[in-house]
Amino acid sequence: MLFHVQAEPSDLPVRVSVADATDDRRVLSARVDGPEWTLTVPADWPSSLYRARFLAPGQADADLPWPREQQLPGTAVSPPNEVYFVVRPAVPRSPVLLSVPFTTWQAYNRAGEPGQSIYWTEEPTRASRVTFDRPGGGPPPERWEEGMLRWLRPAGYTVDLCSNLDLHDGLDLLSGYRLLIVSGHDEYWSASMRDAAEEFVRRGGNIAIFAGNTCWWQIRLEDDRRTMVCHRDPMTDPSPDPRLVTTEWSAAPVNRPENSLTGVSFRQGAGAWGPYMPLILKESYTVRFADHWAFEGTGLADGDPFGQGTLGYETDAAEYTEVMGVPRVTARDGTPSSFVVLATADLRHWSAYGQGGAATMGVFTSGRGTVFNAATINWGNALDDPVVDRITRNVIDRLSAPPGPAEWEVIGPAADMVAVAGYARSLFGVGAGGILHVRELCGQNLPWRPIADAGGVRCLDVPREAAAGLGIGLYGVTPSGVLRHRPLPAGSGGWTDVCRAPAGTIALAIADGRFYAATTAGRLHCLAFADVPGAAWADIGPSADAVALSGMTGRLYAMDAGGAIHTRLPPGGDEDEWRTLSRGDSCVVPATFTAHAGRLVTAGPAVPLRWRAV
Repeated sequence: MLFHVQAEPSDLPVRVSVADATDDRRVLSARVDGPEWTLTVPADWPSSLYRARFLAPGQADADLPWPREQQLPGTAVSPPNEVYFVVRPAVPRSPVLLSVPFTTWQAYNRAGEPGQSIYWTEEPTRASRVTFDRPGGGPPPERWEEGMLRWLRPAGYTVDLCSNLDLHDGLDLLSGYRLLIVSGHDEYWSASMRDAAEEFVRRGGNIAIFAGNTCWWQIRLEDDRRTMVCHRDPMTDPSPDPRLVTTEWSAAPVNRPENSLTGVSFRQGAGAWGPYMPLILKESYTVRFADHWAFEGTGLADGDPFGQGTLGYETDAAEYTEVMGVPRVTARDGTPSSFVVLATADLRHWSAYGQGGAATMGVFTSGRGTVFNAATINWGNALDDPVVDRITRNVIDRLSAPPGPAEWEVIGPAADMVAVAGYARSLFGVGAGGILHVRELCGQNLPWRPIADAGGVRCLDVPREAAAGLGIGLYGVTPSGVLRHRPLPAGSGGWTDVCRAPAGTIALAIADGRFYAATTAGRLHCLAFADVPGAAWADIGPSADAVALSGMTGRLYAMDAGGAIHTRLPPGGDEDEWRTLSRGDSCVVPATFTAHAGRLVTAGPAVPLRWRAV
């Protein structure tokens, strides 16, 4: 690693002191005799963020005081005799990789100086190109990343670090990890950085964003990544490719809202700047989904405040509506429909201090991966709060774990349902009181909504398509053994009788144009749609002691009284016997279940509504 020392010959030699910036442990002292100094990183240095200080004779090597009273970002730059750098391992030594936002640090370097900085946004004298080959460029005085960096190692986490410049064309790097952590203020992303991160998630990697204002500006990197280009104004950017114009990601002509990567955006968020930054210390999140795994062990309930001091100085948010008192994203702003709102903060009053808006903590899935977003810059500096600490551990522990069997996730409160079935994006349920209910089939903790009489049925399923004169709709069996049908969408008709069902039918599934009924005698019966007029059900073998059945993509699924879930193909397939997918202890013996859209869904009066991927 080559360092250039800007000093008069008469000022040489100078001393250099290198320390681990996460704990201030000094790791090297050396003498520099010329304008260049080469550092060969020892093999035993752990992956970390390091700080090199170049000291004149007699100059003390001491930390500058951290300005606890927040200032306008970049109004004080890192000293010109300091250089920050990351040591990245040659091969991954941890499942977790943390990215340090050098692009944002460099954007703020010499903030407000004409032609020297990308700041301030509205100033016509701001630079459109800045180089990394200049003094400064360390963290702004608020040190938004410092809290997380200093917390990880004492908290028991061994984490590899990289520069966010390493994410540019960085899919190969990311592929060696389970979890990427984005912390603090990571505002400037190139298209290649973003492409790599999004593909990493689609392939099964996870991202935890303990940050705000994330991926707000698109940049281009030139001169072998030593120059950062960000015009901000698309009118002045000469790029012939509209996809690479350096403006806000969500703005024309780029039109690629950062929400698809992060789940949220500063466009909906809030900011309090300059002398108003102390507002950070007053605001709190409100819990909106306390049963979610992110809140496990916190003792919080829906409606509780938490995390005072985490919100600011900028936050991100998603557009959502309230559904019977529960938030549900609209997905109109680019936020994925799979985004689950965990906590919210109303910060509209910040319009008097910078930007009014909101903060939305949440989590979503994309492909095989998961993204969690705390949606605020100051999260890492509030890790001394036990609740903030526990949420952070929950996220890191779950998202960094080795790949394994799909886990059950809570998606709603417990409800006394005796049968459930999915259709399109809706989940229907028959309540113990004989009422048909519906809710959107999604990860958000939405309540059930009663819509009609359940027609006396005690089991449900829905065919994938109409066949042999039988239409799509809800099918169920009554205790007296009558197979009944109700058209969908809901409201298009009432229940009608179809035919008789086998005696003792307690569960129903539909697969590949056939009805399957499980009985109290432990037998499985089959009736093709075309044979409904004669109702000649055939006994095709054991039912896996099913108390609930469902069909999905031509396959049968059964749940027994102990909560274990089994599967097989219908007769004529390669699997003519049941095999077990999950043991009952993971389901805590719910009352019923269904299979739909690649997921298993369980429900019951004593346990929350849950789902998992097949």
